[in-house]
Amino acid sequence: MSARRRRYSTLLGLAVVVLVVVNIVFAKSADVTGIAPGHTLAPFATPLVLGSLNGDADIATRADDGADGRVPACAERGAQILNVCQLYERGPVVLALFVDGGSCPRVLTEMQALVPAFPRVRFAAVSIEGDRRTLRRLVRSLGLTLPVGVDSDGAVAALYKVVTCPQVNFAYRGGVVQSDALLGSASLATLRRRVSELVAASRVRERPEPAA
Repeated sequence: MSARRRRYSTLLGLAVVVLVVVNIVFAKSADVTGIAPGHTLAPFATPLVLGSLNGDADIATRADDGADGRVPACAERGAQILNVCQLYERGPVVLALFVDGGSCPRVLTEMQALVPAFPRVRFAAVSIEGDRRTLRRLVRSLGLTLPVGVDSDGAVAALYKVVTCPQVNFAYRGGVVQSDALLGSASLATLRRRVSELVAASRVRERPEPAA
């Protein structure tokens, strides 16, 4: 890990703890919306929490991309890897970034509750840092079937402009962001509504053009 990324990781860890403890929601600021609609989800590949693979997130966009990674993130595939490119190749994506603290992990339970109702949607989550053993216990205790990765050095959090917990991102098949991220705690009803809107918008987007 580069010195720049180590410094960012330390600062991010402190900032996230403060956010969770005092429940500051910077999402009220109009310019804090995660990746803007119309842009593509930033590529990354992380180890899965329940796997045995270790290491920092790969956020490279090309081969030999310095501290970001040796291999392009989209090319990192495997049974122990959470790859956002692989997710959005298969359908619309709902991606949560969270920390294991306070009420933030509740988003995992809410997302899991929606999995059966939205079979076309790829639900996934990434923990920002966090203790791997604690995260494994959390994933197992919640009975999660959705994949959960671990961003051990905060690189993914930086890419996705995380300032509050959780941050839930909504993207079409192909990775184009459909709407502003859902920032901070929200009800299951709110999350269900946002996923329904993503599915409806995806159907319109994927509808074949009428023949001339």
